[in-house]
Amino acid sequence: MGQDVKLTPRTATIDDLDALKITIRRAIDQLQSGFLTPDQIRASHQVMGLDTQLLRDGTYFMLLDGDTIAGCGGWSYRKTLFGGDASIVAREPERLDPAIDAARIRAMYTDPGYVRRGLGRMILDLCESAARTAGFVRSEMMATLAGEPLYTACGYRRLEAPIAAAAADGVSVPLVRMGKSLQ
Repeated sequence: MGQDVKLTPRTATIDDLDALKITIRRAIDQLQSGFLTPDQIRASHQVMGLDTQLLRDGTYFMLLDGDTIAGCGGWSYRKTLFGGDASIVAREPERLDPAIDAARIRAMYTDPGYVRRGLGRMILDLCESAARTAGFVRSEMMATLAGEPLYTACGYRRLEAPIAAAAADGVSVPLVRMGKSLQ
């Protein structure tokens, strides 16, 4: 697989869920290792992941190399800031008001075989564009330490000190709330 791979963006559907879960698991297990301990990586599966509400809302994107998911990520007009279906993070399905609230950037993952090719930036651009089209002028996310350098390079700034999201086994995973103007 060369650097000149042609990637096709597509909105994910519920039919993509099994393949997305594989990509997400690989990304968490392999790309967090320079930032988290092995226990924190295991705990990350309880804190991170895909919220299928994004699939139902049509706000989750994939970048495909043929039939292979090279990367994925989404945005949301709902209050939930982070966490997936399997996470212990509470869901907040209420709708946000674009006039006063920030859109949520959610569940950004790159398959380990496709890192350092600009996929994160490409997915982020898709999400920000869709959020702008929906009337949002700001976006926020809860970033992993591994993702923070990318988001900083894309104009996001820390909104508060890192938090420690606790998994069911008591292991904490550090996360950083970040935001950006979309204007």
